[in-house]
Amino acid sequence: MARKLAKSTISRFKEQLKAERERLEAMIEELEEEREQAKLNETASERNPDIDSVDGGTMAFEYEKELALVENARDLLRKVGHAETVIKKGTYGVCESCQTAIPIARLEVLPYTTLCVNCSGKR
Repeated sequence: MARKLAKSTISRFKEQLKAERERLEAMIEELEEEREQAKLNETASERNPDIDSVDGGTMAFEYEKELALVENARDLLRKVGHAETVIKKGTYGVCESCQTAIPIARLEVLPYTTLCVNCSGKR
């Protein structure tokens, strides 16, 4: 059976997860606002949304990049929420796959992880 983390350690990770949640939510909001503003600008006469033009290709690339950033942030936000649920269940710091202890160093780098390095590599 894996070790149980101290309450102070759990509290520290709760704060890190909260800060990460806030950062990701702000990032998503900002990126979505930028995409919306770009869509509005694209209808202006000085913008050419024609994908065959150089500007149009650049715009399409930027839209795809921003969409990927938003999707990545949403995925991380989902992981943060899952880690917060695991804390409430009392199993934070224990690999969901093999039930071994997740090293504190790993949790410090990825506080939203719920898998040890070995199990994460298998996925």
